[in-house]
Amino acid sequence: MSKVAFVFPGQGSQIVGMGLDLFEKSSEARQVFEEADEALGFSLSRLCFDGPEEELRQTINTQPAVLTVSIACLRTAFGNGNSIQPAFVAGHSLGEYTALVAGGVLDFSDGIRLVKERARLMQEAGEKRPGGMAAIIGLDLVSLEEICQETGTQIANINSPEQTVISGSNNGLTWSMDLAKARGAKRVIRLSVSGAFHSNHMEFAADGLAKAVSQFIFANPSIPIVANTTAEPKSTADEVVDGILKQVCGCVRWQPSVEYMINAGVSTFVEIGPGQVLTGLIKRISRDVKLVNVNNLDSIEAISL
Repeated sequence: MSKVAFVFPGQGSQIVGMGLDLFEKSSEARQVFEEADEALGFSLSRLCFDGPEEELRQTINTQPAVLTVSIACLRTAFGNGNSIQPAFVAGHSLGEYTALVAGGVLDFSDGIRLVKERARLMQEAGEKRPGGMAAIIGLDLVSLEEICQETGTQIANINSPEQTVISGSNNGLTWSMDLAKARGAKRVIRLSVSGAFHSNHMEFAADGLAKAVSQFIFANPSIPIVANTTAEPKSTADEVVDGILKQVCGCVRWQPSVEYMINAGVSTFVEIGPGQVLTGLIKRISRDVKLVNVNNLDSIEAISL
């Protein structure tokens, strides 16, 4: 029997205006935005709907905003006793926290408070140890790992067979990008991010997050959560917490996560939240699966699974 997986996007999917149509037409979505505003103590909903873009793009705002819009999409599309029960949930980096809310590990208000603290810590870590990230297109993983060894950078995201992201110091990234081009990469793209995420530059954030998680109650997942760092499902609260702590400095193994779910029988992936980044990546991982986007009212009304 074919299975469905729900997947949730990470930072970089945000856009001014996201969620506004849901807020205006869906009581479930409106409740999510109101709960977010109350939990954070400021109007995140206004920032999502009206910007300004520079403010929305700041890590400390982007992460709670993307989580909120994703949960608003989820509850509008599947919150009314809809019979679709995913076999797995997973998210890309920040999206893993959305998966925790979707999988019943954290309630939404706790999830958004934890994500805001994660974002604050990551932003601060980026200021303490400046660095960045770069996408490398069309170079095999072995060659890229050798480059990282030479330059002191790290593999941050294994996104698809074609795309890998590296993370590290600014000098290390420049050196790595030059080497990648010289060794046959089709393209190298410096990403617009405020730090060397998913690398040892984030150790300050990892230490702070370990303290922060102790303030929250985590339940065992009601749906298996495929973790970024292991590309395998986690079924206890302790495993999930271990996964999100290791994820701060560790690699997001997105391609292996998707391959795990396909091998476990998933034939339909539903990307829930702003943008279509994950749909694009999954398309490059497998041509044999069905892909559905849930990111606004029109897409929700058109759902056919």
